[in-house]
Amino acid sequence: MTAMLEIEGLEQRFHVGGGIFERMRVEKGRLRIPDRIVHAVNGVSLKVAAGEVLALVGESGCGKSTVAKTVARIYKPTAGTIRIDGTDISGLGQRALLPVRAKMQMIFQDPYASLNPRQKVRDIVAEPLLQQTRGRAARAEVAGRTLALLERVGLNAEHANRYPHQFSGGQRQRIGIARALSVNPRLIIADEPVSALDVSIQAQILNLMKDLRDEFGLAYLFITHDLSVVHHIADRVAVMYLGFVVEEAPRDTLFAAPRHPYTRALLSAAPAIDPAARKDEIEVTGEVPSALDLPSGCCFRTRCPFAWERCAAERPVLRDAGDGARVACHLLDEPQRDAP
Repeated sequence: MTAMLEIEGLEQRFHVGGGIFERMRVEKGRLRIPDRIVHAVNGVSLKVAAGEVLALVGESGCGKSTVAKTVARIYKPTAGTIRIDGTDISGLGQRALLPVRAKMQMIFQDPYASLNPRQKVRDIVAEPLLQQTRGRAARAEVAGRTLALLERVGLNAEHANRYPHQFSGGQRQRIGIARALSVNPRLIIADEPVSALDVSIQAQILNLMKDLRDEFGLAYLFITHDLSVVHHIADRVAVMYLGFVVEEAPRDTLFAAPRHPYTRALLSAAPAIDPAARKDEIEVTGEVPSALDLPSGCCFRTRCPFAWERCAAERPVLRDAGDGARVACHLLDEPQRDAP
């Protein structure tokens, strides 16, 4: 299949200054304190085919939302390339990005914070279309498309004249989806789109997104920490830890036979009603290392129960592990160390 999104060697660094006392010392000229660097995303390479759903999962702070915002060019990447439908957008300015944004749109985690509280729904949904056409679109055409999109996401014409505060959380997310669809994108970047919703509403929004994928041929980069959501919507899954992708595989392959110890720990920690579906628990101890000071070698070695000398000396890279999977783990070479 043709790649709609290609990410190669993506890195995102953030410079942070010292604390208040460090700043005071600098101002007095006594000491020069260098900026500290947060290594948020570290060499991520992924592809999303046209019409495919790639779920990017991991615990809070692993860098998955930073990947989403960098791909959407909310952040400018520190290094690496981002190609949308073959076009490298990693170095484009905001004006040059405008036509590219017609191909990709974003759905945000908080459906209320992402909507302008002073705009009516009809204006919120119409705004991206007006930006793309620089206001040249006929008023009747914009109004007709706005109402059609609202109807398609489960709202109706009377909702068009209301404000965001007059809707429930699920309805607000439907408005966000309608806004994203207004410019006929081919790629949707969904950053935790259902995590702020009740479970029953989550199912409705996920089913809507699946229906829209089939209807419009959309590709999704779907960011989530919820493995039940992943199992419901994803075609492939990439697992992140501390800014690195440690495993990538087709959904069914990953859930049936996870290879990386971190992936196995995630799946074993997920609740399961059916006792037969429960995974053998892997105990992970300690805290996640700071992104200000990455550990040497494998990023997971400080918490991995199977870590050995090579894990500290050499950082593993993603490589083929069979069945369409890629894994970054030295246990592929030393399977006997992987105790049950």
